[in-house]
Amino acid sequence: MGQPVAMHEHAMDNLRYIRETMERAGAFTAVPGWGGVWMGLTALAAAVIASRQSSFDAWFVTWMAEAAVALSIGAITMSRKASSAKQSLASAPARKFALSFAPPLLAGGVLTVVLYRHGLGSALPGLWLLLYGAGVVTGGAFSVRIVPVMGSCFMLWGALALLVPVSWGTMILALGFGGIHVVFGYLIARRYGG
Repeated sequence: MGQPVAMHEHAMDNLRYIRETMERAGAFTAVPGWGGVWMGLTALAAAVIASRQSSFDAWFVTWMAEAAVALSIGAITMSRKASSAKQSLASAPARKFALSFAPPLLAGGVLTVVLYRHGLGSALPGLWLLLYGAGVVTGGAFSVRIVPVMGSCFMLWGALALLVPVSWGTMILALGFGGIHVVFGYLIARRYGG
């Protein structure tokens, strides 16, 4: 028989187990409220620029640039909020959030390429809003309650976008990516910090 386990080692193992269990069960709270506001404001600016484009290709490039800007804003502000809250972006809740958020966005990227190549750009505003909303809903399942509500608003707005005249696309995107982000970003910032 081996030596008995020291009491402090047993206690440390139990504490480690409890800490890991709590981390896995925790919510991802680093969703950036002010980052959402900034993403909404850049979407409103992109809508103004896109509305002045004379070709679909230029309109499309405008929104692709906006997607890159919004993604950068989201990543930077999420990292800052997590850092200030001493929350790791490698924690179990953060990984669950990312792994749930990413698939609808990847599907949206693939479908964007397919629709663009086949000249079906009129479906893009609805598709983008619908799949972005799906990502926010699924990722938000591991966050605070308001996040999946925001995602549901994007999904509802995206579904509506698929039913309205094509000429409304830029306005739909402005109110969706612009308006919804600004409103919910402000609410998240006020209720849950930064």
